[in-house]
Amino acid sequence: MSLPLFPLNTVLFPGCVLDLQIFEARYLDMIARCMKQGTGFGVVCILEGDEVGDAPQDFARIGCEALIRDFQQQDNGLLGIRVEGGRRFEVLSTELQGNQLLLAQVEWLDELPEQPLEEEDQDLLALLKALAEHPMVAALNMSTDVPGQQSLANQLAYLLPFAQEDKIELLQVDDPQQRLDGIQVLLDEMQSEALGETLM
Repeated sequence: MSLPLFPLNTVLFPGCVLDLQIFEARYLDMIARCMKQGTGFGVVCILEGDEVGDAPQDFARIGCEALIRDFQQQDNGLLGIRVEGGRRFEVLSTELQGNQLLLAQVEWLDELPEQPLEEEDQDLLALLKALAEHPMVAALNMSTDVPGQQSLANQLAYLLPFAQEDKIELLQVDDPQQRLDGIQVLLDEMQSEALGETLM
């Protein structure tokens, strides 16, 4: 499967919403083609290099499909689009097009069926509800009525301020219970670090 890539300094997760400003010609062309064909593009996290200009030197091999849900002209004259995360994929190979757009051969990753939330997931669900009240999160209009563990894990992994490397690792995990466990471990680490700083 061939998919144009948009390397960004962010990790997109399935079902999550991302707002982008498009101003480079290669990406304006890509968005126009996606909208005409009703297809998405791939978001991969940059590991080394910049979002603007030449293709980044290195990026994550696991990414997430971005489906265009809305678009509008911004006050600054740039094109603003809102995308929603679709399927996860693995990059098998890439080819740099003449217009500097990266085209990848990807393999879609299997998603396990949604599992109902367990009793022990309630604390994480409460955390998601609290995050949803933050103005920046509220502006994304993401529903916090999560149907199960997969959605809860995706939204928390996307919204919490984890390191990009940790988010990429979470995106690679197929099992939603394992992803929730990984999120809990990272949260515990953040809390102990914060406590350590307080005590110093």
